[in-house]
Amino acid sequence: MKVRLALILLVLSLSCDSGGTNRNPFLQEVSFRFDLNLNLPLYSNLNNIGNPVYVSNDAVGTRGAFVMKTGLDTFFAFEASCPNHAPNNCSTMTIDGQNVVCSCEGFTYNLFTGQQLDRPDDGARYYDLLFYRAVQSGNSVIISN
Repeated sequence: MKVRLALILLVLSLSCDSGGTNRNPFLQEVSFRFDLNLNLPLYSNLNNIGNPVYVSNDAVGTRGAFVMKTGLDTFFAFEASCPNHAPNNCSTMTIDGQNVVCSCEGFTYNLFTGQQLDRPDDGARYYDLLFYRAVQSGNSVIISN
């Protein structure tokens, strides 16, 4: 019985993956919390589904965040720095409808899903947008990581 238990424990310990997580190597995960008051004109677009807002505050993420209302009570927030290279002078993306575009390579990402829409088929590893938590509380949307 002890031999079986030892064998089972050995198999389980060898089958565990000790590799790191599959996180984006280009973007640091910074902790923050920022409240967006939906009564302010700056964030009034967030009262309607599908109207993204760029939050350029230095206290939000690496290069700010894109926030969009995606359902009646649902908001998504994503890092504004392109996830496929280190932050630099061209890595802050711009809004193009319900997508964002990186001016470095022209990569396009969807703000409803965070997915890269024009992923090259060159065998290289490409990352989707870095997701931040976004929760509505009364007339505010709280984004955090």
